[in-house]
Amino acid sequence: MPLIPPPPLPPRLRHCTQVHVTWIEKKREHWLRFGRVVDEQILSRSQAVKYIRPNSVFALVRWDANDYGTIFSAIDILRAVSAGEPFTTCPDIDPGGESLLELSGWPKVEQVLRAIDAVEAAGVDPCEASPDHWRHVHQRIAAGLRPRTYTMERHIAWKKRQEACS
Repeated sequence: MPLIPPPPLPPRLRHCTQVHVTWIEKKREHWLRFGRVVDEQILSRSQAVKYIRPNSVFALVRWDANDYGTIFSAIDILRAVSAGEPFTTCPDIDPGGESLLELSGWPKVEQVLRAIDAVEAAGVDPCEASPDHWRHVHQRIAAGLRPRTYTMERHIAWKKRQEACS
C-alpha cells in the first residue's frame, strides 16, 4: 500500500524527523515502540506521520505478513538528527537518523523488545538510555549472544559522563 503524502509542514515541524507509521492489522504493522512524539498528522485510518525532535532516540518496529504468515520483521533504534548532521537512511523515516540498532527477523526483534522492556523495568525511559547500550544490544544479538541488562547504576554512570563532557 503506497504512503499517502503528508500535507505541507508547519514551520515548527520542519526540523523534526518524520516517522511514517502504518497499521493494517495482520498485514502491515509499522509502529513506534518508544519515542517522544511532538506532533502527529493522521493521513488515513491506517497511516500517520509522527514527528520527533532532533537528538531524540526512538524505536520503529516494522512487521509485514501475507496469507501464509510473517514475511518481514525488523526493528530500528535511531537518534533523530539535526539539520546538516550525517544520517543513515531507513524505510519510513525521513530524512533518516543516526542508527544505534538495526536488526531483522522476528526472533531478533523479540529479543530487542525484551531488552527495551528490561530498560523500562529498571525504571529508565528507553529514550533516555545510553546510546551505547543500544549499540551493545545490536552487537550482542547480531552475534547470537545475550545483551547485558541496563541497570539504574549504568544509567547514572551514563548521565554523569554526559555532565562531565558538557
